[in-house]
Amino acid sequence: MAAEWPPGAHWHPAESRLEPTLLARGAWDRGTLQGRLLAALAARQIELDHGGEGRHCARLTVDLLRVAPFAPVAVESELVRDGRTLRAVDATVSCEGKLVARASAVLLRRGEQPPAAAWQAPEWEVPDPPDLAVDASPEATHLPLEVRSITPGGFRGAGRKRLWLRELRGLVEGEEWTPLQRAAAAADLANAVANSGVEANWFVNADISLQLGRPPAGEWIGLDVAGHVSEAAVAVAWCELYDQRGRIGTAAISAVASARPIEIPASG
Repeated sequence: MAAEWPPGAHWHPAESRLEPTLLARGAWDRGTLQGRLLAALAARQIELDHGGEGRHCARLTVDLLRVAPFAPVAVESELVRDGRTLRAVDATVSCEGKLVARASAVLLRRGEQPPAAAWQAPEWEVPDPPDLAVDASPEATHLPLEVRSITPGGFRGAGRKRLWLRELRGLVEGEEWTPLQRAAAAADLANAVANSGVEANWFVNADISLQLGRPPAGEWIGLDVAGHVSEAAVAVAWCELYDQRGRIGTAAISAVASARPIEIPASG
């Protein structure tokens, strides 16, 4: 049975910081903040301060430096370089006076598409989200997301996992999710789907690296596991990202094994 989520957004603006609501609580430890939301907030600040002017965020990397406690956050950005075709921006997310995440982004100037003839991998041919059942597994319902699995088993599938997801609540009160923010939040879930099999996931991701050839259109983001390499408690994993029009980019993470499987708490 799907969880009943309270109305509203994950964050309320409050002067120079953002106050979390219960929606922002971490899935594995309810006294923490979701790492995927820190990535989305970094993307939001970069867009607010340095977006527009025909710029497209082609790459966003977020380092998750420490577990963020359930407390207000301050997000700041800094322009590193502003050239004719390339704009480089850094951002920081701080909580209780400590740096919890740092981000870097490359924004490129949009223009006329050349007649490129580069090889491209085949597009996936999968059902649209409305044609699939809502995934009611614990992994799919522990966050305010709607998940529709394309492959059997959902997050605990034995083979290559594919799924659709969309946000059920807003990021910041009074604002709509932007395409970049949606992609940044979804990219974090590459860890959960690519670093696990039928058993629970053991890995905690230390970063998120998102590359977008174009911004996603619409609410739904598709994740298609593309690879996993692991040895000596260290793993890298990556997913291809889609919207309902087709491929939009990739999400990659690096992770370290925890002392025990990352099980979802029995109660909220």
